[in-house]
Amino acid sequence: MRLNIDKVPFLKSWQLAERNVGTSSAVNTLTGVLCTAEENHITLQATDLKTCLTCNAQGITVERNGSAVFPVKVVGDIFKKIPAKQFTVEVSEGSALITAGRNKYRFGTYRVEEFPRIPSSATGEYYCDLSCGELLRVLGEGSISGSVNDEFPQYLSGASLQLEEGRLTVAATDTRRLSLSRTMVREGTQGAQLVLPIRGLRELGRVLSSCESEDPVRILVDGAQAFFQFPGGEFSVRRIDTKFPAYEKFLAKDRTTWMVMDKDALLAAVERMDLIVRDFTRMVVLQLSPAGNLHISAQAPEVGDAMEELDAEIDGEPLRIAFNVRFLLDGLKAVSGTLVHLSFNGSVGQMTMSRPDDDAFLYVAMPIALSEEDAFSEENAL
Repeated sequence: MRLNIDKVPFLKSWQLAERNVGTSSAVNTLTGVLCTAEENHITLQATDLKTCLTCNAQGITVERNGSAVFPVKVVGDIFKKIPAKQFTVEVSEGSALITAGRNKYRFGTYRVEEFPRIPSSATGEYYCDLSCGELLRVLGEGSISGSVNDEFPQYLSGASLQLEEGRLTVAATDTRRLSLSRTMVREGTQGAQLVLPIRGLRELGRVLSSCESEDPVRILVDGAQAFFQFPGGEFSVRRIDTKFPAYEKFLAKDRTTWMVMDKDALLAAVERMDLIVRDFTRMVVLQLSPAGNLHISAQAPEVGDAMEELDAEIDGEPLRIAFNVRFLLDGLKAVSGTLVHLSFNGSVGQMTMSRPDDDAFLYVAMPIALSEEDAFSEENAL
């Protein structure tokens, strides 16, 4: 195999592939990228066995067909740091030679026949089509409550994708909170549910971030994999063989207190509270006064305490309630737009966060029970 490479466009493709290799794997070929050259068409493939990426490489002219597995740890850095804008790569008998002007770099390659077989979408069944930007939105919003670690039950580290009545819903939970995001799709396999790992979906998000917002993405599925086809490539993620809980029945419709306020102002205040409690209880307390303002406070022994008063439109009953600061931060960071709507079902019931007059995104979190000691200390802070 012999390739002439234009560094700038090629690196965009290479960096997309190298993110998906199993860098900590004991299997050498999993730490490499398979490059296949056929008739001026170059394909890069990478996998960590849980996710797989296939993409078309740009900026390459093929002088001689062939294939090789390039080790990312060494070759990737050479590709990035070569001073020349143009260089050649020639592979022969398990060894590759990079020539860039007067500079030469030789390195070993891995055996192509030991590279894992990448799952093919050729036999996959159609699931739905949507734009890249809209898929990124629903995946980002809907998966924030899940875990990237391997949890038990398995659905705790996965997100549910389900099509019903022309609408795709992405949902995730860690049992203490729930996030869901919805979008309309023109066609799709109605009633079909997928449970996909959060870690894999976040890697998909990084891959799709290289695409334009309006680029089309087609989703195909088989019994083991979900395939996401985008311009110039395909990403697959292994399905989790589990049933996602029927979360709809846990969404409380009752509310005792609700408010609408500036999202960025609340986010900034919560971030400041986090400075106080992030190494202690991680608890912040909200005091809502109907027809009044929102008071938010936090305290930690040997650190200090803080209280802020924010403008808000509050209705319903007076309420004092506490939350894990990270739960509030995750929800607020996911809300797009300038305003956020929060509704509460008493001091021990769930809090629901959304955009005003929009059910496309919901974030539900359970509060921390305030003890009498907590309430007393908060009231006497500052």
